[in-house]
Amino acid sequence: MRERAELVYAELGRLFPEAKCELNYGRQIDLLVAVILSAQTTDAAVNAVTPTLFSRYPDAAAYAAAPDGEIEETIRHLGLYRAKAKHIRAAAAIIAAGGGTIPNDQAFLERLPGVGRKTANVFLSEWYHVPRIAVDTHVGRVSYRLGFAPKDDDPAKTERRLMEVFPIERWSDLHHKLIFFGRYFCTARKPSCALCPFSGFCVDPQL
Repeated sequence: MRERAELVYAELGRLFPEAKCELNYGRQIDLLVAVILSAQTTDAAVNAVTPTLFSRYPDAAAYAAAPDGEIEETIRHLGLYRAKAKHIRAAAAIIAAGGGTIPNDQAFLERLPGVGRKTANVFLSEWYHVPRIAVDTHVGRVSYRLGFAPKDDDPAKTERRLMEVFPIERWSDLHHKLIFFGRYFCTARKPSCALCPFSGFCVDPQL
C-alpha cells in the first residue's frame, strides 16, 4: 500500500502542482468563518459572500455582536445558512471571551459550535501549518476509489488510514491534492476515467 501511496502522491503532484486552499481569507477569524460556511457548499459560493462579511465583521467580537438576521441575510444564498449563522455567532462569542485569538488547539476548535474534526483540521493546517488530512466528501470518495479506504468508512477512519500510508510531511499537501483530484478530475458523477493514471487499480471505475 505504501508503494501505491508513493505513486498516487507523485501523479497528483503532476496533475495538480499548485493545489492549495481555494477559500479567500486574510485574518484568523476570516479563515474559520470561511471554513464553517464551506460545509456542503462550494468554495466559489463562499468566496462570493465573504468579502461583505469580512468588511463588516473585523474580529470575533463583531461577529458575536451581530444582530439576529444580519449574518443570515448576507449568506442566505448558501446552504444551511441559518444554522451556519447561528454557529458563527456562538463560536465567535467563545473566541472573543478568550481574548479573540484562535489557539493552535484541536480540542478547543472541535468544541466550537459548527466546527467538527474536518473544519478543525483545515484551520490548523492552513493557519498554523500543522500536518493534517481533512477528509471531506471529495477526499472520502477518492480514498475509496483508489483503494485506501472501504466505501463505508467514516471520515475519521479514512483520515487514520491515509495517515498510516502517507508520511506526515505530506499530509497537508496531500489533502489539497486529493481535494483538487476529487473536485476537478475524479468527480462523483462523471470522473475522467479515460485519462486517469490510476485506472489500473481503481476499485470503482466509471468507464
